[in-house]
Amino acid sequence: MNLIIVESPAKAKTIKNFLGKEYEVIASKGHIRDLPKSRFGITVDEESNHLVPAYSVAKENSAIVKEIKALAKKADTIYIATDEDREGEAIGWHIAHAIKKDPEELPRIVFHEITETAIKHALENARKIDMDMVNAQQARRMLDRVVGYKLSPLLASKIQKGLSGGRVQSSTLKLVVDREREIKAFVPVEYWTIDTLFKKDIEATLTTHMGEKLSKMSIENKNDAQAIEKSVKADNFIISKIETKKRSSKTPPPFMTSTLQQTASSKLGFTPKKTMMVAQSLYEGVKTPSGTSGVITYMRTDSLNLAHEAVTAVRGVIENRFGKKYLPKEPKVYTKKSKGAQEAHEAIRPTSLAFTPEVAQSFLKADEIKLYRLIYERFMSCQMEDAVFEQQSIIFTGKENEYRASGRKLIFEGFYALTGAEDKDKLLPTLKEGDKADIQSIKPQQHFTEPPARYSEAALIKKLESEGVGRPSTYAPTIATLSGRTYVTIEKKQIIPTEIAFTVTELLEKNFANIVDISFTANMEEKLDEVSEGTIDWQKLLSDFYFPFMEQIAEGKEKIVSLKLAKPLGRACPKCGEELLLRSGRFGNFVACSGFPKCKYTEQVDENGNKVEVVIETSDVKCDKCGKDMIVKNGRNGQFLACSDYPDCKNTKSINVEEKTSDTPCPDCGGKISLKNSRRGPFWGCENYPDCKFISKFEPTTIKCKEKGCNGLLAERTYRKKEVYECVKCKARTPKEDIEK
Repeated sequence: MNLIIVESPAKAKTIKNFLGKEYEVIASKGHIRDLPKSRFGITVDEESNHLVPAYSVAKENSAIVKEIKALAKKADTIYIATDEDREGEAIGWHIAHAIKKDPEELPRIVFHEITETAIKHALENARKIDMDMVNAQQARRMLDRVVGYKLSPLLASKIQKGLSGGRVQSSTLKLVVDREREIKAFVPVEYWTIDTLFKKDIEATLTTHMGEKLSKMSIENKNDAQAIEKSVKADNFIISKIETKKRSSKTPPPFMTSTLQQTASSKLGFTPKKTMMVAQSLYEGVKTPSGTSGVITYMRTDSLNLAHEAVTAVRGVIENRFGKKYLPKEPKVYTKKSKGAQEAHEAIRPTSLAFTPEVAQSFLKADEIKLYRLIYERFMSCQMEDAVFEQQSIIFTGKENEYRASGRKLIFEGFYALTGAEDKDKLLPTLKEGDKADIQSIKPQQHFTEPPARYSEAALIKKLESEGVGRPSTYAPTIATLSGRTYVTIEKKQIIPTEIAFTVTELLEKNFANIVDISFTANMEEKLDEVSEGTIDWQKLLSDFYFPFMEQIAEGKEKIVSLKLAKPLGRACPKCGEELLLRSGRFGNFVACSGFPKCKYTEQVDENGNKVEVVIETSDVKCDKCGKDMIVKNGRNGQFLACSDYPDCKNTKSINVEEKTSDTPCPDCGGKISLKNSRRGPFWGCENYPDCKFISKFEPTTIKCKEKGCNGLLAERTYRKKEVYECVKCKARTPKEDIEK
């Protein structure tokens, strides 16, 4: 009898189906030997200064170790068949030690897919355990243990209980916090566009005015926009140039872990964690017409390589299904551009092209078929011809102004024949150079620049990958850890840092700059790659980090001023019964449960620490989801309506600002102006909208602007902590005392 040891029971079951009675397949169910959970588990050898891990088999794993040992005694050959990455290599090494076998004597088999052909081929080509890969995993594990076990207690002692720090976790959190800082510091800038249609509905962009090239932000205010509008209306235009060029839309590369997570997030709404769970089931084995089998290749990969046999097969399918013109003369080869690509695995692809999404529909679960279709179509499309467009540009030239209009049409669909075209054609009418061009409509439009967007999970993974931080197996767990530690919340796909995230990040920036430095973290990943390639000694890598870091920890314990306020109040938490504590936060003191993070009960307090009774403001609006009363609540963007049955009903609605009317008539048409609301906040607008489009952030007075040719009304406001008057038309600002003189 021969014994094959894998990690997953599902994987074991699938492999067992392919092999005869002479093979027994058993699953270790993941790591069976690791650093201890209850203590640090790393010592320093005084002679060599090497870090020595104290690996042990956890109690919950003792039964499976006993079972593997019993089977190993009866086996003629024991094969290690764990996953093909570093983690899998290390799990195999630990399994050998746990069952008292020499890891370097056990044959090691690897496969990119769990199919009968792949398993039998692997058995015929067994190798030895790669100790360089094992040592790279050991180094990563021990680095993470050192940072986690030494930094987390320091954060807990200096800020509050329940906090943690991590080598990849903390630098990732800083990315999220830095983005939020950018958003909070963002100041909108006004700009205008001259939205113009030439006859026959041709949308055109103004590119030049009075010989000066215009950029997106060139037109800064209403006065300039109106002057340009007047110039355009008086101008005479001809079609001075028509350019026609062919452009191709390149085929997308096959999926690797990060791009699969990003695409599944944007197209299917899957979280990275869910994507990996569904992909794991597709890899380990699902029902197919020929029995249980893995239907995709290994899903934790940062490689774009494709097996020659798979490419040959898909080219045949493309030719049969779409015809020769959709098939490139030579197979397409893709290379990895981002930093630190790990082992030379394959990209993620289907294992059998005969198992089409249409066939799979009868065998896979709803989420499995969605993800499988993405993978199947991406693999096919990556070997098809590019789509080809005819791009047309038209230049409209007048004496003082020049416009450009662009359009395109699809002339060869290429891979769009499979995936569908994402962009519809924007066709331009047939025109001739030298012909007169008449304006159909022109409309100046006010805009304000937008702050940078918060990261979505997909965008954060893309950022981590581009920076070289983490590896395919770490993206989803890192985000899950930040969420689980209450450092971030995820709302409407946006990752939002909590207040404690700012406090922790600020402390780390001041005292552990390397831990939150994304470049330092990425550089460490590169060194771990070099360990796996055998070019760096893993013990030297550990020592070079450990001893300076422990000095930082010792210095931090002594010098970091505690931000912790945990004064017992002698009151029990109304939610869980634990004692309530007076704590300090980013916006002052507050009352919180001592059972945090399990219990998140809080109370608002005043400057003296006295409880602030929160008055619930009712409204006459009924919840349109459950019918209960809506109440007024305060959020980061002001007041809003929320269902009184929260958390059972989480319905919310925006709330209109209080109706206010100004005594000052509209400076454009003389009508009444009143305070209105929008998603960007309150503003003053004319009652005669849309005929009159007057708007202002500030209520105008009756005082007129003295700027030459303006004559607009002034509004009182505070600018850079000074009282000023600002013109609602030209935006000129004058100190308040100068006007009142």
